[in-house]
Amino acid sequence: MAVTHGPTSSTPAASHGSSITPAARPEDLLPSVTRRVLAALRIAFGLTFLWAFLDKTFALGFSTGVSATGGATDRFGPAAWIHGGNPTQGFLAFGAKGPFEGFYHSIAGATWVNWLFMLGLLGIGLALTFGVAMRFGAAAGAVMYLMMWTVALPPDTNPVIDDHILGALTVVALALLGAGNTWGLGRWWSRIDAVERHPVLR
Repeated sequence: MAVTHGPTSSTPAASHGSSITPAARPEDLLPSVTRRVLAALRIAFGLTFLWAFLDKTFALGFSTGVSATGGATDRFGPAAWIHGGNPTQGFLAFGAKGPFEGFYHSIAGATWVNWLFMLGLLGIGLALTFGVAMRFGAAAGAVMYLMMWTVALPPDTNPVIDDHILGALTVVALALLGAGNTWGLGRWWSRIDAVERHPVLR
């Protein structure tokens, strides 16, 4: 009985070489319709941040510039950030309640708070709308949502949960599921040299 040595046909890819299949991206495991729904959700969330930035910057009259006494809406008026308006003063000074009320009152309307808030709205909005820097956008978005949640505790409609908590969970889920790669620039963004070297920028 002859004894042979070396690989046999049962040895995987012994004589024909082998290839390593790259790990599937999270979005590749989802049906196409699911990816599209997630992309639409991502864009919708991004546009809410962008719209808040534009409304507060230019007082477009949907929140900023609306008369509290029922008078005429003053679009592009003094409430606009570009005209000296204060985007955080009203909410933090008059809307804060609960255990962090004193803290938010102390920083209400501060210049550095206004800049951080407005740049956060812009950066998160751009990241989500265009599907780039989703990790940054999701992390920053979750932090902003959670901070806004802590401004008024407990929430008016629920002892714990409100739309800020839901928003924080949603933006994180969108990043984890690769929602920026469908109807977005996520794949292009991930191929940029700096982003490849520093995955935190994805």
